[in-house]
Amino acid sequence: MERVNQTSSVSEFILLGLSSRPEDQKPLFILFLIIYLITLTGNLLIILAIRSDPQLQTPMYFFLTFLSFTDICFATTIVPRMLVSFLLEKTISYAGCLTQMYFIYALGNTDSFLLAVMAFDRYVAICDPFHYVTTMSHHRCVLLVAFSCSFTHMHSLLHTLLLNHLTFCDSNVIHHFLCDLSPLMKLSCSSTFINEIVIMTEGPIVLVTPFLFITFSYMRILITVLKIPSAAGKYKAFSTCGSHLTAVTLFYGSIFYIYLQPLSTYSAQDHIATIVYTVLTSMLNPFIYSLRNKDLKQGLRKLMGKRIAQAAPS
Repeated sequence: MERVNQTSSVSEFILLGLSSRPEDQKPLFILFLIIYLITLTGNLLIILAIRSDPQLQTPMYFFLTFLSFTDICFATTIVPRMLVSFLLEKTISYAGCLTQMYFIYALGNTDSFLLAVMAFDRYVAICDPFHYVTTMSHHRCVLLVAFSCSFTHMHSLLHTLLLNHLTFCDSNVIHHFLCDLSPLMKLSCSSTFINEIVIMTEGPIVLVTPFLFITFSYMRILITVLKIPSAAGKYKAFSTCGSHLTAVTLFYGSIFYIYLQPLSTYSAQDHIATIVYTVLTSMLNPFIYSLRNKDLKQGLRKLMGKRIAQAAPS
């Protein structure tokens, strides 16, 4: 992945970005810089609040810590490169492009698997509460996170290696703001048959399996909650799932729109959906998980209180 493809005459690519109009570049730079800073600050606060509050040392917040860390890495893989292209240069090296694509798929799918793991956590907490402590032991939580990270990196490595075997001859202009698989395959002057077969077979399995797992978990949760006699009990059970369901809807709604379509139909109109799942979801997750979560809001208040107390003169 670090070497230039020896069968290709292309040593770099040009990312056209979101707009080719010069007057749009500075406003876009300011907009995405603000989004990036909010993303870093929000997710870092979530991590610090969870790590510093003993009451938040539960499996749900353990998984949320890794989700926030993944979102920071995900945004860092994409947004700084966008900021450079807005003001300085739109070119990216062949190796740099493949490296960015590798981390986009690895981290994006890690987000997907972590959302599935968090759905499993809610399923056990609501449907089998008496065995929650033993089922969601710390050892098992670590294994679930380790699998979510390692499996998705292997998936990304497969597609990156297959792409590296393609030949790129003349055109090196990518009609996108990042190095994505479909736009790159469109530029290839060699056969992409194997790549497309893998995308249409292995790709949906990696993408759809976590979603089906989440769907199954929430179907079981719904059946269990409907059996609760009191309205207050139902509301309490559903309230623990609301934030996660919002994040799942935002993430999968945009990602399915992009990747569950034929390669030939991929167009610049998909840029907005790509921004949603790559940039906006990472920025909004801290708000989604904290606004309706009393424990997390209390943890954030404790964290800010400690920081203010430390900064105050003695």
